[in-house]
Amino acid sequence: MTFTFRTLDPLQDAELLHAWVTHPKAAFWMMQDAKLEDVERAYMEIAADEHHHALLGLRDGVPAFLMEKYDPAHRELVGLYDPQPGDVGMHFLTPATDTPVHGFTRSVITAVMAYLFEDPAVQRVVVEPDVSNKAVHALNEAVGFVPEREIQKPEKKALLSFCTRERFFNRHSPSARGVAV
Repeated sequence: MTFTFRTLDPLQDAELLHAWVTHPKAAFWMMQDAKLEDVERAYMEIAADEHHHALLGLRDGVPAFLMEKYDPAHRELVGLYDPQPGDVGMHFLTPATDTPVHGFTRSVITAVMAYLFEDPAVQRVVVEPDVSNKAVHALNEAVGFVPEREIQKPEKKALLSFCTRERFFNRHSPSARGVAV
């Protein structure tokens, strides 16, 4: 599978995002009760934030998943760990579907990681999923994340995990990334 990425448009993409983030499958996104206006507002704030960016992952030009990247020295993890130069934080969401494709979510996280590491300044990706989100822990491990410790965020107990550039590329050859930019 090959994916491309584009910057999310908070107003144009709000209806699509609303359907994705309020679906029961997206419970860990913590927007279950959000109204359309709440989604627009949340992503307008991200669009205006120099330390946080939202992108849509496209498959054959059609939105297929959401990816957020952020600077953990300024967002999400401030005061919860000691950021290193080259750290970037990441979230991703694959929407619920009536026609699941085997291996799709793993292809998505692999493409997200390859996209992040295309920036030579990025040396390590940081994630902080809910400790009870076992499915994403398995996906994270598959692409090279190593859990460090549990941390308490205001909204959840999270598993702080890291994936270095070297560890990712030791598992995934650059030619097998499935990313077109």
